[in-house]
Amino acid sequence: MWKLLSIRFALNMLSQDQLRRYSRNILLPSIGEAGQQKLLSSRVLVVGAGGLGSATISYLAAAGVGHIGIADGDRVELSNLQRQILFEQGDISRLKVEAARDRVEELNPDVKITTYAYDLNAANIAEIISNYDIVADGCDNFETRFIVADACAAQQKTLVSAAVKGFEGQLSTFKPYLGEPHPSYRCFVPEIPPEANNCTETGVIGAVCGILGSMQAVEIIKELLGLEEGLSGVLLRYDALAQKCTKSILTRCFI
Repeated sequence: MWKLLSIRFALNMLSQDQLRRYSRNILLPSIGEAGQQKLLSSRVLVVGAGGLGSATISYLAAAGVGHIGIADGDRVELSNLQRQILFEQGDISRLKVEAARDRVEELNPDVKITTYAYDLNAANIAEIISNYDIVADGCDNFETRFIVADACAAQQKTLVSAAVKGFEGQLSTFKPYLGEPHPSYRCFVPEIPPEANNCTETGVIGAVCGILGSMQAVEIIKELLGLEEGLSGVLLRYDALAQKCTKSILTRCFI
């Protein structure tokens, strides 16, 4: 048995359990076994384990993304449970990254989790994201978003960024290192908006976080597999009250 597993590993083959677990992925012509192997060898950093991050992490883990980093310095609070589906009542007061790691390990033992139980800043961000292929930003403040976006641009890392507020959400992918016409995050948001706030102040419907987090996971999987029609240069907006998605073009700037 161990000899067979060693041969499969050496040949980069999927085990029988993996073939069953990921069968619905593998059936897709754009993924197949080769694509699933690529997902299993991929590394994604998720910044923020809140409403967005909960859905993004869950679907990346279920899809078999082999290594997920989770960065969040907060602890689980009762008010989080309305939208942060990685957590449950018994997790209150635990570090979010630890509770998230436990859920992912229960969901999919193929996935390795690395946790960062502190806020990202200019001093630590470069070393952290250097270990990952793609970064998913679902944090709740512009200061961290700018730090993450600038570091991704400097290290030529793809950034998939999502945000939610009330009944609305937005999503885009940023790859400015590719040159024209790909914009950076700062082309979209050059500075912190004067009305900047988070859901603690404005509120949010939990299901909207789930929708945008799921969309974010889809875009990450597309980027990992090199599938076409990504969101670089495109801003997708979701309006839950109208149940409508709209797209607009983001232009590249030179700041």
